[in-house]
Amino acid sequence: MRMARLPAAQRREQLLDVAAQLFSAKGYAGATTAQIAKEAGVTEPIIYRHFKSKRDLFVALIERTGKQTLEQWEADLSKSESPAIRLARLLGENPMVSSDGQVGYRVMLQSVSEIDDPLIHAAVSNHMTALHAFISKEIVRAQENKSVDTRFSADVLAWVLVNIGMGYGVLEAMGVPGHGRDEEGVSVREVLARILVTPGMKRGGE
Repeated sequence: MRMARLPAAQRREQLLDVAAQLFSAKGYAGATTAQIAKEAGVTEPIIYRHFKSKRDLFVALIERTGKQTLEQWEADLSKSESPAIRLARLLGENPMVSSDGQVGYRVMLQSVSEIDDPLIHAAVSNHMTALHAFISKEIVRAQENKSVDTRFSADVLAWVLVNIGMGYGVLEAMGVPGHGRDEEGVSVREVLARILVTPGMKRGGE
């Protein structure tokens, strides 16, 4: 059934939404533009009005996922000016396991393991670099506020969090049971907070 005509911006977002679901379910190679068009209720040429190729659509999806993550982080952290609380919030905001972000990130993981394409890999690299820069900025603020130990640079601590967050997201996507906490219920997030945050932060920031 053909869907109603949409403004160009809305149609583009709808195509990305449909593509995200199909790429997540079928992989990059398995999902075709014909299938995307069918699920979106449009003809295949409509896709090519918005994206030059399936690869460009895939790159746009990666870029949108990154943009949405940063916008969500900004919105969540804006609720507090305290560097300590902002960092604590960020530790719990892993987009790879959130209801809004997990589909986009599963697509991104597929791009690393399934696709040997420099343009797609560059999009993923740019995305990760942007996430790192955001996290690093928050750690700098917390260090200046004496909420986080300064023995290690904000740069390397941010990469630690990116690495752990990605690993956590992969295990979650694989459905590994109990990977995020121990038998006593202590979570990965709590461990990170205890390692990164100084005792003074807990007294003054919570």
